[in-house]
Amino acid sequence: MPREITAYSNPLIKRVRSLRDKKHRRAEGLFLAEGLRILAEAEEAGTLPLMLFHARDSADHPIVRRLSAATEAAGGDVIRTVPDILHKLSGKDNPQTVIGVYAERLTPLDAIDRTAAPIWIVAQSLRDPGNLGTILRTGDAVGAGGLILLDESADPFSVEAVRASMGALFTQAIAHAAWPDFIAWLRAGPGQLVGTSLNTETDYQAPAYQAPVFILVGNESHGLPPAYEAACDLLVKMPMRGKADSLNAAVATAVMAYEVLNQQRRAGGLR
Repeated sequence: MPREITAYSNPLIKRVRSLRDKKHRRAEGLFLAEGLRILAEAEEAGTLPLMLFHARDSADHPIVRRLSAATEAAGGDVIRTVPDILHKLSGKDNPQTVIGVYAERLTPLDAIDRTAAPIWIVAQSLRDPGNLGTILRTGDAVGAGGLILLDESADPFSVEAVRASMGALFTQAIAHAAWPDFIAWLRAGPGQLVGTSLNTETDYQAPAYQAPVFILVGNESHGLPPAYEAACDLLVKMPMRGKADSLNAAVATAVMAYEVLNQQRRAGGLR
């Protein structure tokens, strides 16, 4: 049966609230996810929360009942509470009716099966957690295998990134690596590394991409370092007809990912 917590001073509330801070997430190996949709997506992907907090008045919601039963059956903790406590945990004025606490799910680079998907996304020094979450969502949409974060990037388990991913955080493998380790791993097997760059005349629709394709996007402000561009099999760019000289990193990733997907669809007769 769920237990009930209504006191701000409860040690568990303080502990879970601290997960909004990166330092505490790293120390605990845990992160927060909010909302029925994201928690239901996680369940569908085979991941249940270690702790599930829900408002008293949502206890009879069918999805809340299902998530609560599944969490308890898996040995997790279900806590019934009040909106003020949920607000304290989420930091939002209008908190979601459910909040889950999950174990961080980074995949070691050498555990990734590159043949498991025809598309992979690689992001270098991505700073914006909203962009990171949106890229995860794009990866899910195109059937990518996952996201490999290079160098110092935004935290994929921040509340902002998890929220922007809309549940894709639970369907995509997420790895983190330094550039030398990534390029050594990539060159040890099949994989075409395609970088997005202004330093080329090759239109992004011109090449024939070869699976598995690793789409490499750079930092939002500076793009890819020269050494990273030099290591790519291909550099491509998108036509810019207006005054802007580049696209938002998440938008550019989506454009590239769908071009690769559409080539694969045409080649394979897929819809």
